Amino acid sequence: MTGGNESSTAGPTSMSYLTCLFYILEEWTGVEHIGDYLSYAFYILWLLFPLVVLFVFPGVIVILFYVSILLLHIYKRKNELKEAYSHDVWVGAREMLATLWDGHGRIWHGYELHGVENLPAGPGLVVFYHGATPVDYIYFSARLHIMKKRRCSVVADHFVFRLPGFKILLDVQGVIHGPKEACVRTLKKGHLLAIAPGGVREALFSDEMYTILWSNRKGFAQVAIDAKVPIIPMFTQNVREGFRTLGGIKILRSLYERIRLPIVPLYGGFPVKLRTFIGEPIPYEPNMTAEELAEKTKAAVQALIEKHQKIPGNVFRALMERFQRQKKED
Repeated sequence: MTGGNESSTAGPTSMSYLTCLFYILEEWTGVEHIGDYLSYAFYILWLLFPLVVLFVFPGVIVILFYVSILLLHIYKRKNELKEAYSHDVWVGAREMLATLWDGHGRIWHGYELHGVENLPAGPGLVVFYHGATPVDYIYFSARLHIMKKRRCSVVADHFVFRLPGFKILLDVQGVIHGPKEACVRTLKKGHLLAIAPGGVREALFSDEMYTILWSNRKGFAQVAIDAKVPIIPMFTQNVREGFRTLGGIKILRSLYERIRLPIVPLYGGFPVKLRTFIGEPIPYEPNMTAEELAEKTKAAVQALIEKHQKIPGNVFRALMERFQRQKKED
């Protein structure tokens, strides 16, 4: 071995460090022509690198979630909170998280929020189209907190509450799982409440055509009727170009319907332009049924999609919109 190492650095024709490394590996492993195998492996890795990146980028959002959780634990420890939820001691923490997520939205997506004036001064039910991830809602709530110092709770799927370490984040941000009575109580306290009727199914199985997948859901409409609050439609432009799913694979759809867990892989994380548009509120009408209100809300969200989204969605076009100015009428 020693003689082999010396031959790698001595003599009239010096071997490169890489060739020397291959020689040493061959000696250690007993595999001949290991350099050819490694070169082929490096080539495959280079060839697949863009594909790997597509699935790695969504992990950045997961990292930001856990950074948020870590910051909340530090905040709690620093302030020595003995009864963390007995009163609103998390104001500073919410400011911190809003700044973190709003900064990410500004830098990565050039995030914009339009139509804030359509939000009522009191309670209201914000109903939105669900992208592959809820990142647009997170940006919306962060910007709303910074602009108006208002808090918006949100209804999340049950699996979110099973994620390890998420409890403190969900409690501080006012994330609830329902049921209907809990939603009504939140609204009657004077808060804003957001819900995506399409839920996980819409997140995973809608596509660049921005098809609304609400089925016959009308529970959200009944919540608005019981709480006697307006419904405010909301949509984020290019939300499905930032992150996409492999929901078009039939076996994944069948598996989801069996186990009801979001097992469909995500890819993307593209820095596309995101703009959230808040539509005009649908006022409470005591004589309107839940079915009628649900259809009216769906039509309002569909109208926002048709007005602000070019269909089918295109990732390259959404990227180029980072360099375009929004029309005044929007």
